Amino acid sequence: MPVPLSSVREAQGFLKQHLPRTRLVAAPSISRRTSGHVYLKLETDLPTGSFKPRGALYALWVNLARRRVREVVACSTGNHGAAVAYAAKLLGMSATIFLPENPNPVKRAKIAELGARIVEQGPDLVEAFELASVRAQADEDVYFLNDATDPDLPAGPATIACEILEDLPGVEVIYVPMGDTALIRGVASAIKHLAKKKVKIIGVQAERAPAYCLSWKQGQTISTESCDTIADGLATRTPDAANVREIRELVDDVRLVSEEEMLVAIRRLLIEEHVVAEPSGAAATAALLQRGAEVGENTVALVTGANITLEVLRRAVNFGS
Repeated sequence: MPVPLSSVREAQGFLKQHLPRTRLVAAPSISRRTSGHVYLKLETDLPTGSFKPRGALYALWVNLARRRVREVVACSTGNHGAAVAYAAKLLGMSATIFLPENPNPVKRAKIAELGARIVEQGPDLVEAFELASVRAQADEDVYFLNDATDPDLPAGPATIACEILEDLPGVEVIYVPMGDTALIRGVASAIKHLAKKKVKIIGVQAERAPAYCLSWKQGQTISTESCDTIADGLATRTPDAANVREIRELVDDVRLVSEEEMLVAIRRLLIEEHVVAEPSGAAATAALLQRGAEVGENTVALVTGANITLEVLRRAVNFGS
């Protein structure tokens, strides 16, 4: 299993000392559109407004026990960067976050407020990744916390599945947004370890950033020329081969959602469920609202982030009106 149960349990014990347990709430307006009960796992309850501190905090803590770390660096479209900045501040070290040019201003502001140094470079994560790699290679006391490939990080988000199983033992289907795949690999691993019956894991990607979906379907790494989507948290165009192998083993299905479907989901979550979600945070709900979406008697959609720009929020609220 990609994430060992021992690591999941260790992450549980550590993270409960620092992070609140996130709510699992019923979603009546969405349940009415399905044949079962739908629940939302509100990772927006966490510091920085996304699920990302689970992985960043755990991975940084584990590595501090192994080696000297003076500075942590990361490349990010925003939420991972904010989580790394939060973890670095909590554990007492400096952080440098490499972002693409013109990042989400809400997420950038959170990173800055947490005291991290920010470097913006390139149209997407490719150049940001290269700069972070060079910085880490130049100094052995610098730790590059890359959430796409870090082996320790997925045990953090795996604790989401532990909480779901404790709060809703009868869960049958879980919809999980799929960006760099650390989230879904962690959640799916914990489910496979701990669920007493079959629980289907359904990954969700943006239609305009489908690299991992294509790779999952074809069983090989497939990159895309661009990943131009409002869901910056899902904007991955170059899959990691090891991650593709793992999601092929762990994930039961992958669905694509359009930009319009995410806007509809943001609006529904806000107006009918009183939940604020950014596009990637609303992607699982968008997939669940699709015609023919797979549901069980008890279905959970992860709401993974709330860091939405005012521009996108306006588009969502006004969409279709």
